Amino acid sequence: MFQFRSRVRAGLGKLFVRRIRRKGLDLSRFSFIPEKTKVPLLRIGTDPVPRLAEIRATAPMHKLNLPFDFTAYLVTGYDESRRLLTDRDSYSNDIRHMFSGEGTATADDIGGLGFTDPPLHTRLRKIITPEFTMRRLARLEPMIDGIVDLQLDALERAGAGSDLARHLAFPIPFQTICALLGLDYEDRDAFDKLGSARFDATNGAAAAFGAVSTQREFLFDAVARQRKDPGPGLIGQIIRDEGDAISDTDLAGLADGVFTGGYETTAGMISLGTLVLLRNPEHAEVMRTGSRGEVDRVIEELLRYLSVVQVAFPRFAKQDMLLFGKQLKAGDVVLCSLSGANRDSKSAGEHPDSFDPYRVPKSAHLAFGHGVHRCIGAELARMELRIAYPKLLRRFPDLALARPQEELAFRQLSFVFGVDELPVTF
Repeated sequence: MFQFRSRVRAGLGKLFVRRIRRKGLDLSRFSFIPEKTKVPLLRIGTDPVPRLAEIRATAPMHKLNLPFDFTAYLVTGYDESRRLLTDRDSYSNDIRHMFSGEGTATADDIGGLGFTDPPLHTRLRKIITPEFTMRRLARLEPMIDGIVDLQLDALERAGAGSDLARHLAFPIPFQTICALLGLDYEDRDAFDKLGSARFDATNGAAAAFGAVSTQREFLFDAVARQRKDPGPGLIGQIIRDEGDAISDTDLAGLADGVFTGGYETTAGMISLGTLVLLRNPEHAEVMRTGSRGEVDRVIEELLRYLSVVQVAFPRFAKQDMLLFGKQLKAGDVVLCSLSGANRDSKSAGEHPDSFDPYRVPKSAHLAFGHGVHRCIGAELARMELRIAYPKLLRRFPDLALARPQEELAFRQLSFVFGVDELPVTF
């Protein structure tokens, strides 16, 4: 493992690492984000800000002005994003070298598939991939169906004006992931706050990585307990299959990736997707009464249109190279704007900024990413949405927003877009 990490660090570019160390920097200590770099995280309602489309129209790769001499570029086009995310040889996703261990997070706090390179990434992904095949996921459908019914009951008991996000959107994926991993359904409120905080860049990296560190403590404790007594879920199964061949750090990283990626993103989709459907009765009716194929078509357009995961995992150039006409140096950072790529007419077709469930896209959307780091839980998310939306709209055919969209508290500067509350009437 030591030799592997050494090779990765060398591949990331000695210049970049020296730059960090020379300035005595720890990424987890960053307390702000420069104004001009906020563009890929900003929205007006459910739409990216117009500046993002302007950048996409003028340059395939846009330089971001970051502090401390960091060099980073933003890719906003669909074709360019696919090319970048497909290239597994020229870039690294490992950011652990950027943590000194003295800030709010350490290298052990940062893990999971998203921040791991092959061959470790390949081995870890192979361990959990069988759990997310359509055949294995099918066994979860009755459980998810029951969870949705229980939460709809809870929403009804809460009455008109109650918060759909709290009573429905969050509990469905949270309980599903807890059951999948074999975690107790405890500390719901703590995980809810930490989950949104770790993706929130409002207060800079320091606050976000502090939430990462705290949330990972829960999962390290769960792994430690199940080392002694493996449970019935995925964590216990991996321990039974792999034993000491997988470290607590790697296992907690896997659990963290599945847990966080599996509930915060889907919770955002349930709330925001409901909001979009309620704008047009015709769209809601398709979801309420349509066939499986029609429902799936609307869900795919919601995924494209909302792109709740706004930016893909950062990629670090392993060596000097020319990319889209720009000279990259080893260690330079390249970010893909998934919300920008999904609003590109090259993939979405005409009127890409409109929600159109009858759209025939030119190419598949990138809402789940692309390439080796594509979201492993994509089919689970689709299953949850496929169950939740129709049941909600059938149960409450007169469902409506309790306040205008302009008054809703959308999350600002969050890598995973969402809404804090969604009050509804019925």
